[in-house]
Amino acid sequence: MSNTPPDPERLDLSEDPTALPRRDFLKLAGVGAGALLTSGCATAGAFASAAPVRGIERGRAKDGGVGHVVVIGAGAWGGWTAYHLRQRGARVTLIDAYGPGNSRSTSGDETRGIRSSYGDRATGELWTPWARAAIERWLLFEQEWAPVFRTSYFHQTGDVIMRATAEPFITKTLELWKANNVPHEVLNGAEVRKRYPVIKADDITIAITEPDAGVVRCRAATQAVAAVGGKMGVKLVISRVRPGPIVNGSMDGVILEDGTTVRGDSYVFACGPWLRKLFPYMENRMRVPIGVACYFGVPVGDSRFTFPNLPSFNFPGVTGWPVLPVDSRGFRVRGAIAPAAPTAGAAATPAAVGPAAGAPVPADPLQQDPDTSSRWASQERIDGSRRFLAARFPLLANAPLLETRACHYESSVNGNFIIDHVPGTSNAWIAGVGQAEGFKFGPVVGEYVAQRVLGITGDPKLVAAFKLPTEEYEKPPG
Repeated sequence: MSNTPPDPERLDLSEDPTALPRRDFLKLAGVGAGALLTSGCATAGAFASAAPVRGIERGRAKDGGVGHVVVIGAGAWGGWTAYHLRQRGARVTLIDAYGPGNSRSTSGDETRGIRSSYGDRATGELWTPWARAAIERWLLFEQEWAPVFRTSYFHQTGDVIMRATAEPFITKTLELWKANNVPHEVLNGAEVRKRYPVIKADDITIAITEPDAGVVRCRAATQAVAAVGGKMGVKLVISRVRPGPIVNGSMDGVILEDGTTVRGDSYVFACGPWLRKLFPYMENRMRVPIGVACYFGVPVGDSRFTFPNLPSFNFPGVTGWPVLPVDSRGFRVRGAIAPAAPTAGAAATPAAVGPAAGAPVPADPLQQDPDTSSRWASQERIDGSRRFLAARFPLLANAPLLETRACHYESSVNGNFIIDHVPGTSNAWIAGVGQAEGFKFGPVVGEYVAQRVLGITGDPKLVAAFKLPTEEYEKPPG
């Protein structure tokens, strides 16, 4: 089944017997979408009713000028940035090397969790309210566009975090939730076992839940946002780019792979792990590890592991969620349980052939490049995910593996997003390094980036928080 959303302009074509008649499409889409199709520019839309977000101001550029913005990267951040720029009246060109939601991108997995539990992050005080705003916006996007595309993107599964003790992650998350009036529950071990009988939770003494958290179909939603942007008038170009020269403090265009120069008034580089390839000074300010998710088949006819009958879940080092029946990719597990240590008197496991014990394993340069890295899940990773199922979901211990997904995610040396000028320029921006959490923030980050590009500075604390870090990771010896 293709994840590519249907084109609203084609919904009334006679060769598609399942197509929604145009008049019904316009009714479902509402006045905003109808005006969008006829005028090529968005009206207020559902987001106009969304609650304000700290540090984000609505409206156009303060000087009244908007101009042409070139956004490089059509993933979660780039797509939403293009959407919000267009909504504020800018002319937008969106450029991507492979296309929205492609399998090399950080947004190329099938699903992503949408939650606000950030008690384990130094950035939790900022991220928690922004994540809550993102949940609201994902719900509004679902209400406005899922009927148009005749599918579903955001599934309000709820999320449960289970621990053997009330560790700092639990206590700090509860503090942040209370400070931000986040609906939540605190459960003891007996309540956990009664509510979630398919989960083996004998050692669990505390769990916290976020009932309105959920899961988004990541690739499909990324493509849908790009499609909506296209209806708003965003021009999508498939090509690699390199930054143009910097002249008198301004970037003068970006150069496509065929040599064409695309010029705008401003430029936004929201290209995830490719930031290290475009800007050498990013090389040691960010890392691009690869995360792996496994999707397992559930027993035929057993709905206990399918939405809406089970929430997304969080155990130490492992997250996951139930099957989403809209496309049934499978029961998702990200993370693994390591093999048990040998018992006393048992033969030790032979050491793997390779570098001496304790020596760092040199990074494979091909795996550090999003164009050349292999996204194949190792058997060790799959076995570790199976050990998790056996430990926590014993009914799925022998579940068939349906597919694996792997993508680069980005981490910065300071643990926060980077939204700042390209050094030496006043009209070019870096927007990225989502810390493996960036997808969920897309609707909010896109709005923030749009306002910054259009000259609205907003909260100075956010400006400082998102600055390009001057510190670097410690370089490996050699």
